[in-house]
Amino acid sequence: MGGGQRRKATYADLEAAPPHLVAELVDGELYLSPRPASRHALAHAALHGELYNPFHQGRGGPGGWLLLFEPELHLGEDVLVPDIAGWRRERMPEMPDVVGFTLAPDWLCEVLSPSTAALDREKKMKLYGRAGVRHLWLVDPLRQSLEVYALEGNRWQPLGTHTGQAQVHAEPFTPLRLELGLLWQR
Repeated sequence: MGGGQRRKATYADLEAAPPHLVAELVDGELYLSPRPASRHALAHAALHGELYNPFHQGRGGPGGWLLLFEPELHLGEDVLVPDIAGWRRERMPEMPDVVGFTLAPDWLCEVLSPSTAALDREKKMKLYGRAGVRHLWLVDPLRQSLEVYALEGNRWQPLGTHTGQAQVHAEPFTPLRLELGLLWQR
């Protein structure tokens, strides 16, 4: 190993990270991110709330999903923490009692922050596609936008970008009319 090469980060490095930071292993590198700022946290919580009852609980909606807030995903050697992840119940009928999920979700949402947007858009999107995640949403509270993607083959295809106060029916949760304005309310 030459002097200029870095050692590959391990799960022990992730466990040693300060608790006030979100730690992830991406392509052998440790990424530490600050906890989300208020706009990020609001959009994150509001979106989870809008999806949870109709899709996770089946109250006022079709059910059939397991939705989790910031789960730790173990996708090969990568350890990722998306803002929200969802598995169809037919793929995960019972939630395992684990620290990290090895079954790739069917849907993921990343709420973008200035400090994490490049990582979310570039490296993590690529890893999610490689793991077989079928749907991905990128929510940007500063731009007040929702980008919706579907995996076709091994590439992410944009299905639409929605902004401001739009009311959206977005895959894979098309039965829901999502009022984007709820994500930006203060």
